[in-house]
Amino acid sequence: MREDVEALDIKDVAANWVNAQVLARQIDDRIKALADLSDTPLFFGRLNYLHAPGADRAEGAEESKKRREAPSLQERRWETGGQFYIGRRHVHDHDGDPMVIDWRAPVSQPFYRASKKDPMDVGLRRRFGYTGGELTAYEDEHLSDPEESAKTSKLLQQEIERPRVGPMRDIVATIQPEQDEIVRSGLGGTVCVQGGPGTGKTAVGLHRVAYLLYTHRERLARTGTLVIGPNKSFLHYIEQVLPALGELAVQQATVDDLVAHVEVRGADEAAAAVIKGDARMAEVLRRALYAHVSMPTEPVVVVRGSRRWRVPAYELEDVVRELLERDIRYGAAREALPQRIAHAVLVQMERAGEAPDDRVQDAVARNSAVKAAVKALWPVVDPAKLVLRLLTDADFLAEHAEGILDEDEQKTILWDRPVRSVKSARWSPADAVLIDETADLIQRTHSLGHVVLDEAQDLSPMQYRSVGRRCTTGSATVLGDLAQGTTPWATRSWDEALAHLGKREGVIEELTAGFRVPTDVIAYASRLLPHIAPGLTPVASVRENPGFFEVRAITDTAEVVAACEELLGNEGSTGLIAADARIPALVEALTAAGITYLAPGEETTRETRLTLVPASLAKGLEYDYVALDEPQAVVDGEPDERTGLRRLYVALTRAVSGLIVTHAAPVPAQLAERNGE
Repeated sequence: MREDVEALDIKDVAANWVNAQVLARQIDDRIKALADLSDTPLFFGRLNYLHAPGADRAEGAEESKKRREAPSLQERRWETGGQFYIGRRHVHDHDGDPMVIDWRAPVSQPFYRASKKDPMDVGLRRRFGYTGGELTAYEDEHLSDPEESAKTSKLLQQEIERPRVGPMRDIVATIQPEQDEIVRSGLGGTVCVQGGPGTGKTAVGLHRVAYLLYTHRERLARTGTLVIGPNKSFLHYIEQVLPALGELAVQQATVDDLVAHVEVRGADEAAAAVIKGDARMAEVLRRALYAHVSMPTEPVVVVRGSRRWRVPAYELEDVVRELLERDIRYGAAREALPQRIAHAVLVQMERAGEAPDDRVQDAVARNSAVKAAVKALWPVVDPAKLVLRLLTDADFLAEHAEGILDEDEQKTILWDRPVRSVKSARWSPADAVLIDETADLIQRTHSLGHVVLDEAQDLSPMQYRSVGRRCTTGSATVLGDLAQGTTPWATRSWDEALAHLGKREGVIEELTAGFRVPTDVIAYASRLLPHIAPGLTPVASVRENPGFFEVRAITDTAEVVAACEELLGNEGSTGLIAADARIPALVEALTAAGITYLAPGEETTRETRLTLVPASLAKGLEYDYVALDEPQAVVDGEPDERTGLRRLYVALTRAVSGLIVTHAAPVPAQLAERNGE
């Protein structure tokens, strides 16, 4: 297929050089999408249907019933009529006949949904096992055979537990029915997925993007798609999933990237960040912006030739009030104002017997007197300068925050020192979000067709608003776990989050089956749930392998290094997770022991399989084996105990196959067993 595309000759096809460039780019993208992937087979499953899919709809129910009662020879041949190989990509032969069906196609859906209770007209489901890209096993399920009992797929378990080295991979071979329902949900609706550690929520979100691009390719090609992650390390970890599925057009960014109107060089205290992230700030900003609009006190006099046209102040005031009442963007209203004033002049011209046209109205709108009036009544406002004034001018803030923020809250967000200019200000991430909100009040933010927001539980209400305005006319997939909220402003409920996002109609789904974290590990971590997220359903691991788990008392960092060396004796990746303050000591210990390691986001190789991870960056990452250093230090590294316990919950649940918890200080009391340790 790739060779066919490479052989295309477009010399005599394009009408001009612009079309030629566009066509060449499309061909280049197609070639990239068809690139071979090492260790990735073309297909992973096969379906044999009892009847040709869609026959009922094509022939009519009555005729289809007759054919089922007396099937022809052709219909009795599975290989010729109802056999489909399922893979990551559609693959056809030289004649254009399909050899492998895309996993997103409707005919592939029973591979994920069919069961003994509901076989979905599938006679045989076959799973293929691969090692290094080489076919090594297969497994059959005769779903429509009443004599064969339901059984757990060993190949499915092996694929889930397969050691991982390198970035995150796709899960198309292991998608479960409850995951498939979310993946195939329609483009028109917003879906919020609450999922504990190892439930596959990130993978589900990425595969939903791939499905939507397959189903609505032309529409999303026009409107665009975006994946938003918590940090660059996380985005680097997931960046190969969609290209592996042939999707190259999806952009990735952090929330900080979206709101990068100014250079962020500072940081807020937690109390200030909470207030700046509160949704009430949106109204403070709106008040401060529209306070720049003033009512006219003088008429506008337009001179054209020998005639003078006078628009009285009361008529100008009517125009200004009408624009304010229309609730359109500040900038759009400002652009409309000169045309409204010019229209008032044209009405007078027509009454005087003239016949002005649109060109005259445009000329009047550009008249110096009209421009001066617009500048005075509806001045240009710079978003960053407005936010800077709010944060540095106590009187200005008090005027527009009256009845919204109390005096203590206002003092908390005011800067201690005056700032000379926007460029010299030490903006914080929360300040940048305020500037983005103001910019949207002035000029509408461009909306995309679909946005995926991962690790959403850590966003403030104002950050949700910044994401929501990127999909006002589109939909969103929101992914997160309330128990893993590790910011002081962490999400309290998904209903509240969807409201701030502007997607109140969004559907909330919950994934509770854990595929990544071993049983013993998730059971240990779940002891924290009553303290960090009461009422949240604990994850139930579906792994047959309980995994390796040990809590080990130590006396120095040398024993932490020894634990890492022990874990590196296994196949796959290893992560050493520790409180941020402990990282320098562990760097020294690893260096002294001659062990090379990577930073989060750097791709592991077969030679270097250890990653040293500060607890603050562990969210969303996964490793085959994890050594967690000093749980109490992880808790103590956060501003309050609940946030610290949530950070610890995240760190405890990064392991796929095994976890060693090392501690010199006592482990947090919340982790102790009910009968004591």
